Amino acid sequence: MASGSFPVQADPTDPEAELEGSSTPRPAVGADAASLVARYVQVRDFTRQLAAPLSAEDCVVQSMPDASPTKWHLAHVTWFFETFVLKPQAQRGFDYRVFDPDFEYLFNSYYNSVGAQYPRGQRGLITRPDLATVLAYREHVDQALARLIEGEPVGQAVELAGLIELGLQHEQQHQELLLMDIKHALFQSPKLSAYAAQREPSGVALRSAAPSAALAYIDFGGGLASVGHDRRGFCFDNERPRHQVHLADFRLANRLVTNAEYLEFVAAGGYSEPLHWLSDGWARVQSAGWRAPSYWLQRDGAWFEYTLGGLVALDPAAPVCHVSYFEAEAFASWAGARLPTEFEWERAAEVSAQRGQADVAAGNFVESGRLHPGAAPLAAGPQQLFGDCWEWTSSSYAPYPGFRAAPGALGEYNGKFMVSQQVLRGGACVTSASHFRSSYRNFFYPHQRWMFSGIRLAR
Repeated sequence: MASGSFPVQADPTDPEAELEGSSTPRPAVGADAASLVARYVQVRDFTRQLAAPLSAEDCVVQSMPDASPTKWHLAHVTWFFETFVLKPQAQRGFDYRVFDPDFEYLFNSYYNSVGAQYPRGQRGLITRPDLATVLAYREHVDQALARLIEGEPVGQAVELAGLIELGLQHEQQHQELLLMDIKHALFQSPKLSAYAAQREPSGVALRSAAPSAALAYIDFGGGLASVGHDRRGFCFDNERPRHQVHLADFRLANRLVTNAEYLEFVAAGGYSEPLHWLSDGWARVQSAGWRAPSYWLQRDGAWFEYTLGGLVALDPAAPVCHVSYFEAEAFASWAGARLPTEFEWERAAEVSAQRGQADVAAGNFVESGRLHPGAAPLAAGPQQLFGDCWEWTSSSYAPYPGFRAAPGALGEYNGKFMVSQQVLRGGACVTSASHFRSSYRNFFYPHQRWMFSGIRLAR
C-alpha cells in the first residue's frame, strides 16, 4: 500500500452521499465500547506478533528509501492514534498526556498540514528512541485509547468508532508493509535468513508437487456494470462513490501466471527483447539490470526464490510474485494477452462470488501463516482472485467520478497520491482478510516490485 484513504461509512438514506462520495466518517453499525476495544486490541496485538521474530537490530534497518524500519512502523501507527484521536479529545477535556513531543516530527509520514516530517529515506538513522521506548509508547497510547472508549457514554463512543476503525485499517496496511519491508531488508544479507518458519495451513500444501491447472480463459459478459464499494461496512474513500461503467465482453484467466510460465519468458530472452516493453519499462530494465523477478536467484543452473521462510527451490506451480507493472505488462505482451482493467477484475470477482466460485474466506491471506503465494487449486471457475498476490491492472490510479477528499489533515491520506501509479486488485498472502473487500484499490508506481504483486492475464 503506497498509501491509504479516508473511510466512507455510507448512509443508505442519504442519496446525496451516494452521488458525491461523502468523505465524512460515520459510526460503525452496531458499534459499542466492548466490541471496539476488542477489535482494537486484536489488531494492535497482531502488529506486535509480526514484530516478535525480529531482533532489535532487525527493527531499525532500512534497506531502501521506499521501505521503512519495523520500529518506525510500530511508532507511526501509534502516532496516528495519538495525533488524530487522542490529541483532539484532549483539547475537548480528555485527560491525556503526550508521550514525547518530538514524536510528532519523527513519526509523521506525509501529513504536511500536521507539520514537518523526518526525511523518509533516512528513517533507518533513527536509532533513538530505542525499540523499548517505542513499545512503551504503544502501551501508553493503548491504555489511553481503552480508557477513552470505555469512559465515554455509549453514544459518544460510537461516534469515535469511524475514526478509530480508520486507525485500525491504517495499521493493517502497515502490517503488510512491515512484512514487505523486512523481507527486503533480510534479503540484503548474504545469509538470506528466514523471517520466521513458514507453516502449512491445514489441508493446504505450501508447495505443489503436481503441475497447476492449464491456463484457460473464462468469458464474462459486458454491458453496464456497477463498480465501487456497495455501502455495506468500512471502505476507503478511493473506493467511492459507486458508479456505473461500460464494459465490453472480456475473458479473464482462470488463475495467476505461474513461476514456470514466467520462467519461459525469462528463458526466451524476455529481458533482452525491447519490443515487449513499454519505453519506461525498458529503461528500467537497463538501468536496474533486471533479469528476473525480485527475490529470484540462480545457482548452478537452478532457480531459487527467497521467501519469508528463507531460500527455497522455485516452485513451478506457484504464482510468480514480486514483479513490477512493467514486467507484468511485458509478459502479457509476450504471451499475446493483456492485463485486465480494474473494472474488469472487480466485475469478474463479484460475478464469481455470486456464482459461489470465489470466497474471500478461502483466500490465502496473512491469517494462514503461509506468508507466500501458493499454487492454484484444481477447481472450476476463477482461482486465486482473493489473496496470494496483488494483481496488476492496466488502470491508472485516478479518482472515481464525484470523489472528494476529506477536509483537514486526513484529506491528505489518499487524494494527493492519485497520479502516476497503477491499480492492483485482489489482496495478497500478507494482507489481512478482515482488511480486504473486492472493491479495494491498492496502488503502486510501475517500477516497484517489493510488494507481493503478480499477474493475471485477460483478453
